[in-house]
Amino acid sequence: MNALTDRSMIEICPLAALSVERGAAALLPDDTQIGVFLLDDGSVHAIQQHDPYSGANILSRGLVGTHVVPGGTPEESVVVPTIASPMYKQVWNLDTGEVIDAGGGEKKQIDVFDAEVRDGVLFVASSPRPRADAR
Repeated sequence: MNALTDRSMIEICPLAALSVERGAAALLPDDTQIGVFLLDDGSVHAIQQHDPYSGANILSRGLVGTHVVPGGTPEESVVVPTIASPMYKQVWNLDTGEVIDAGGGEKKQIDVFDAEVRDGVLFVASSPRPRADAR
């Protein structure tokens, strides 16, 4: 059983409604605000909409990018997709929610929701993945 089948998936929108590398806000049935993203490589991502630094629900308006996470050797380094807050420019890993650049402040992780495309429609998990700092 994969992680996507462990939680109920909520239909969000047709994939064609999303612009590549631009976020869109969505509302889950429990009134949780999320940001959803379609990246240039075709992958889809969903994160909490709430920016833990500014307190505003703005992360779907963030700047999509990438960051090289260094490994023990250059060959072990990986490039991860990122989102930067449009307010104070903190940067998070879109795959894990871990903060990459806290702007000199406390590191505040964000929630990440499983996302998948089925028959051209984006679905997002009804609840976030467990956080790395909560394991």
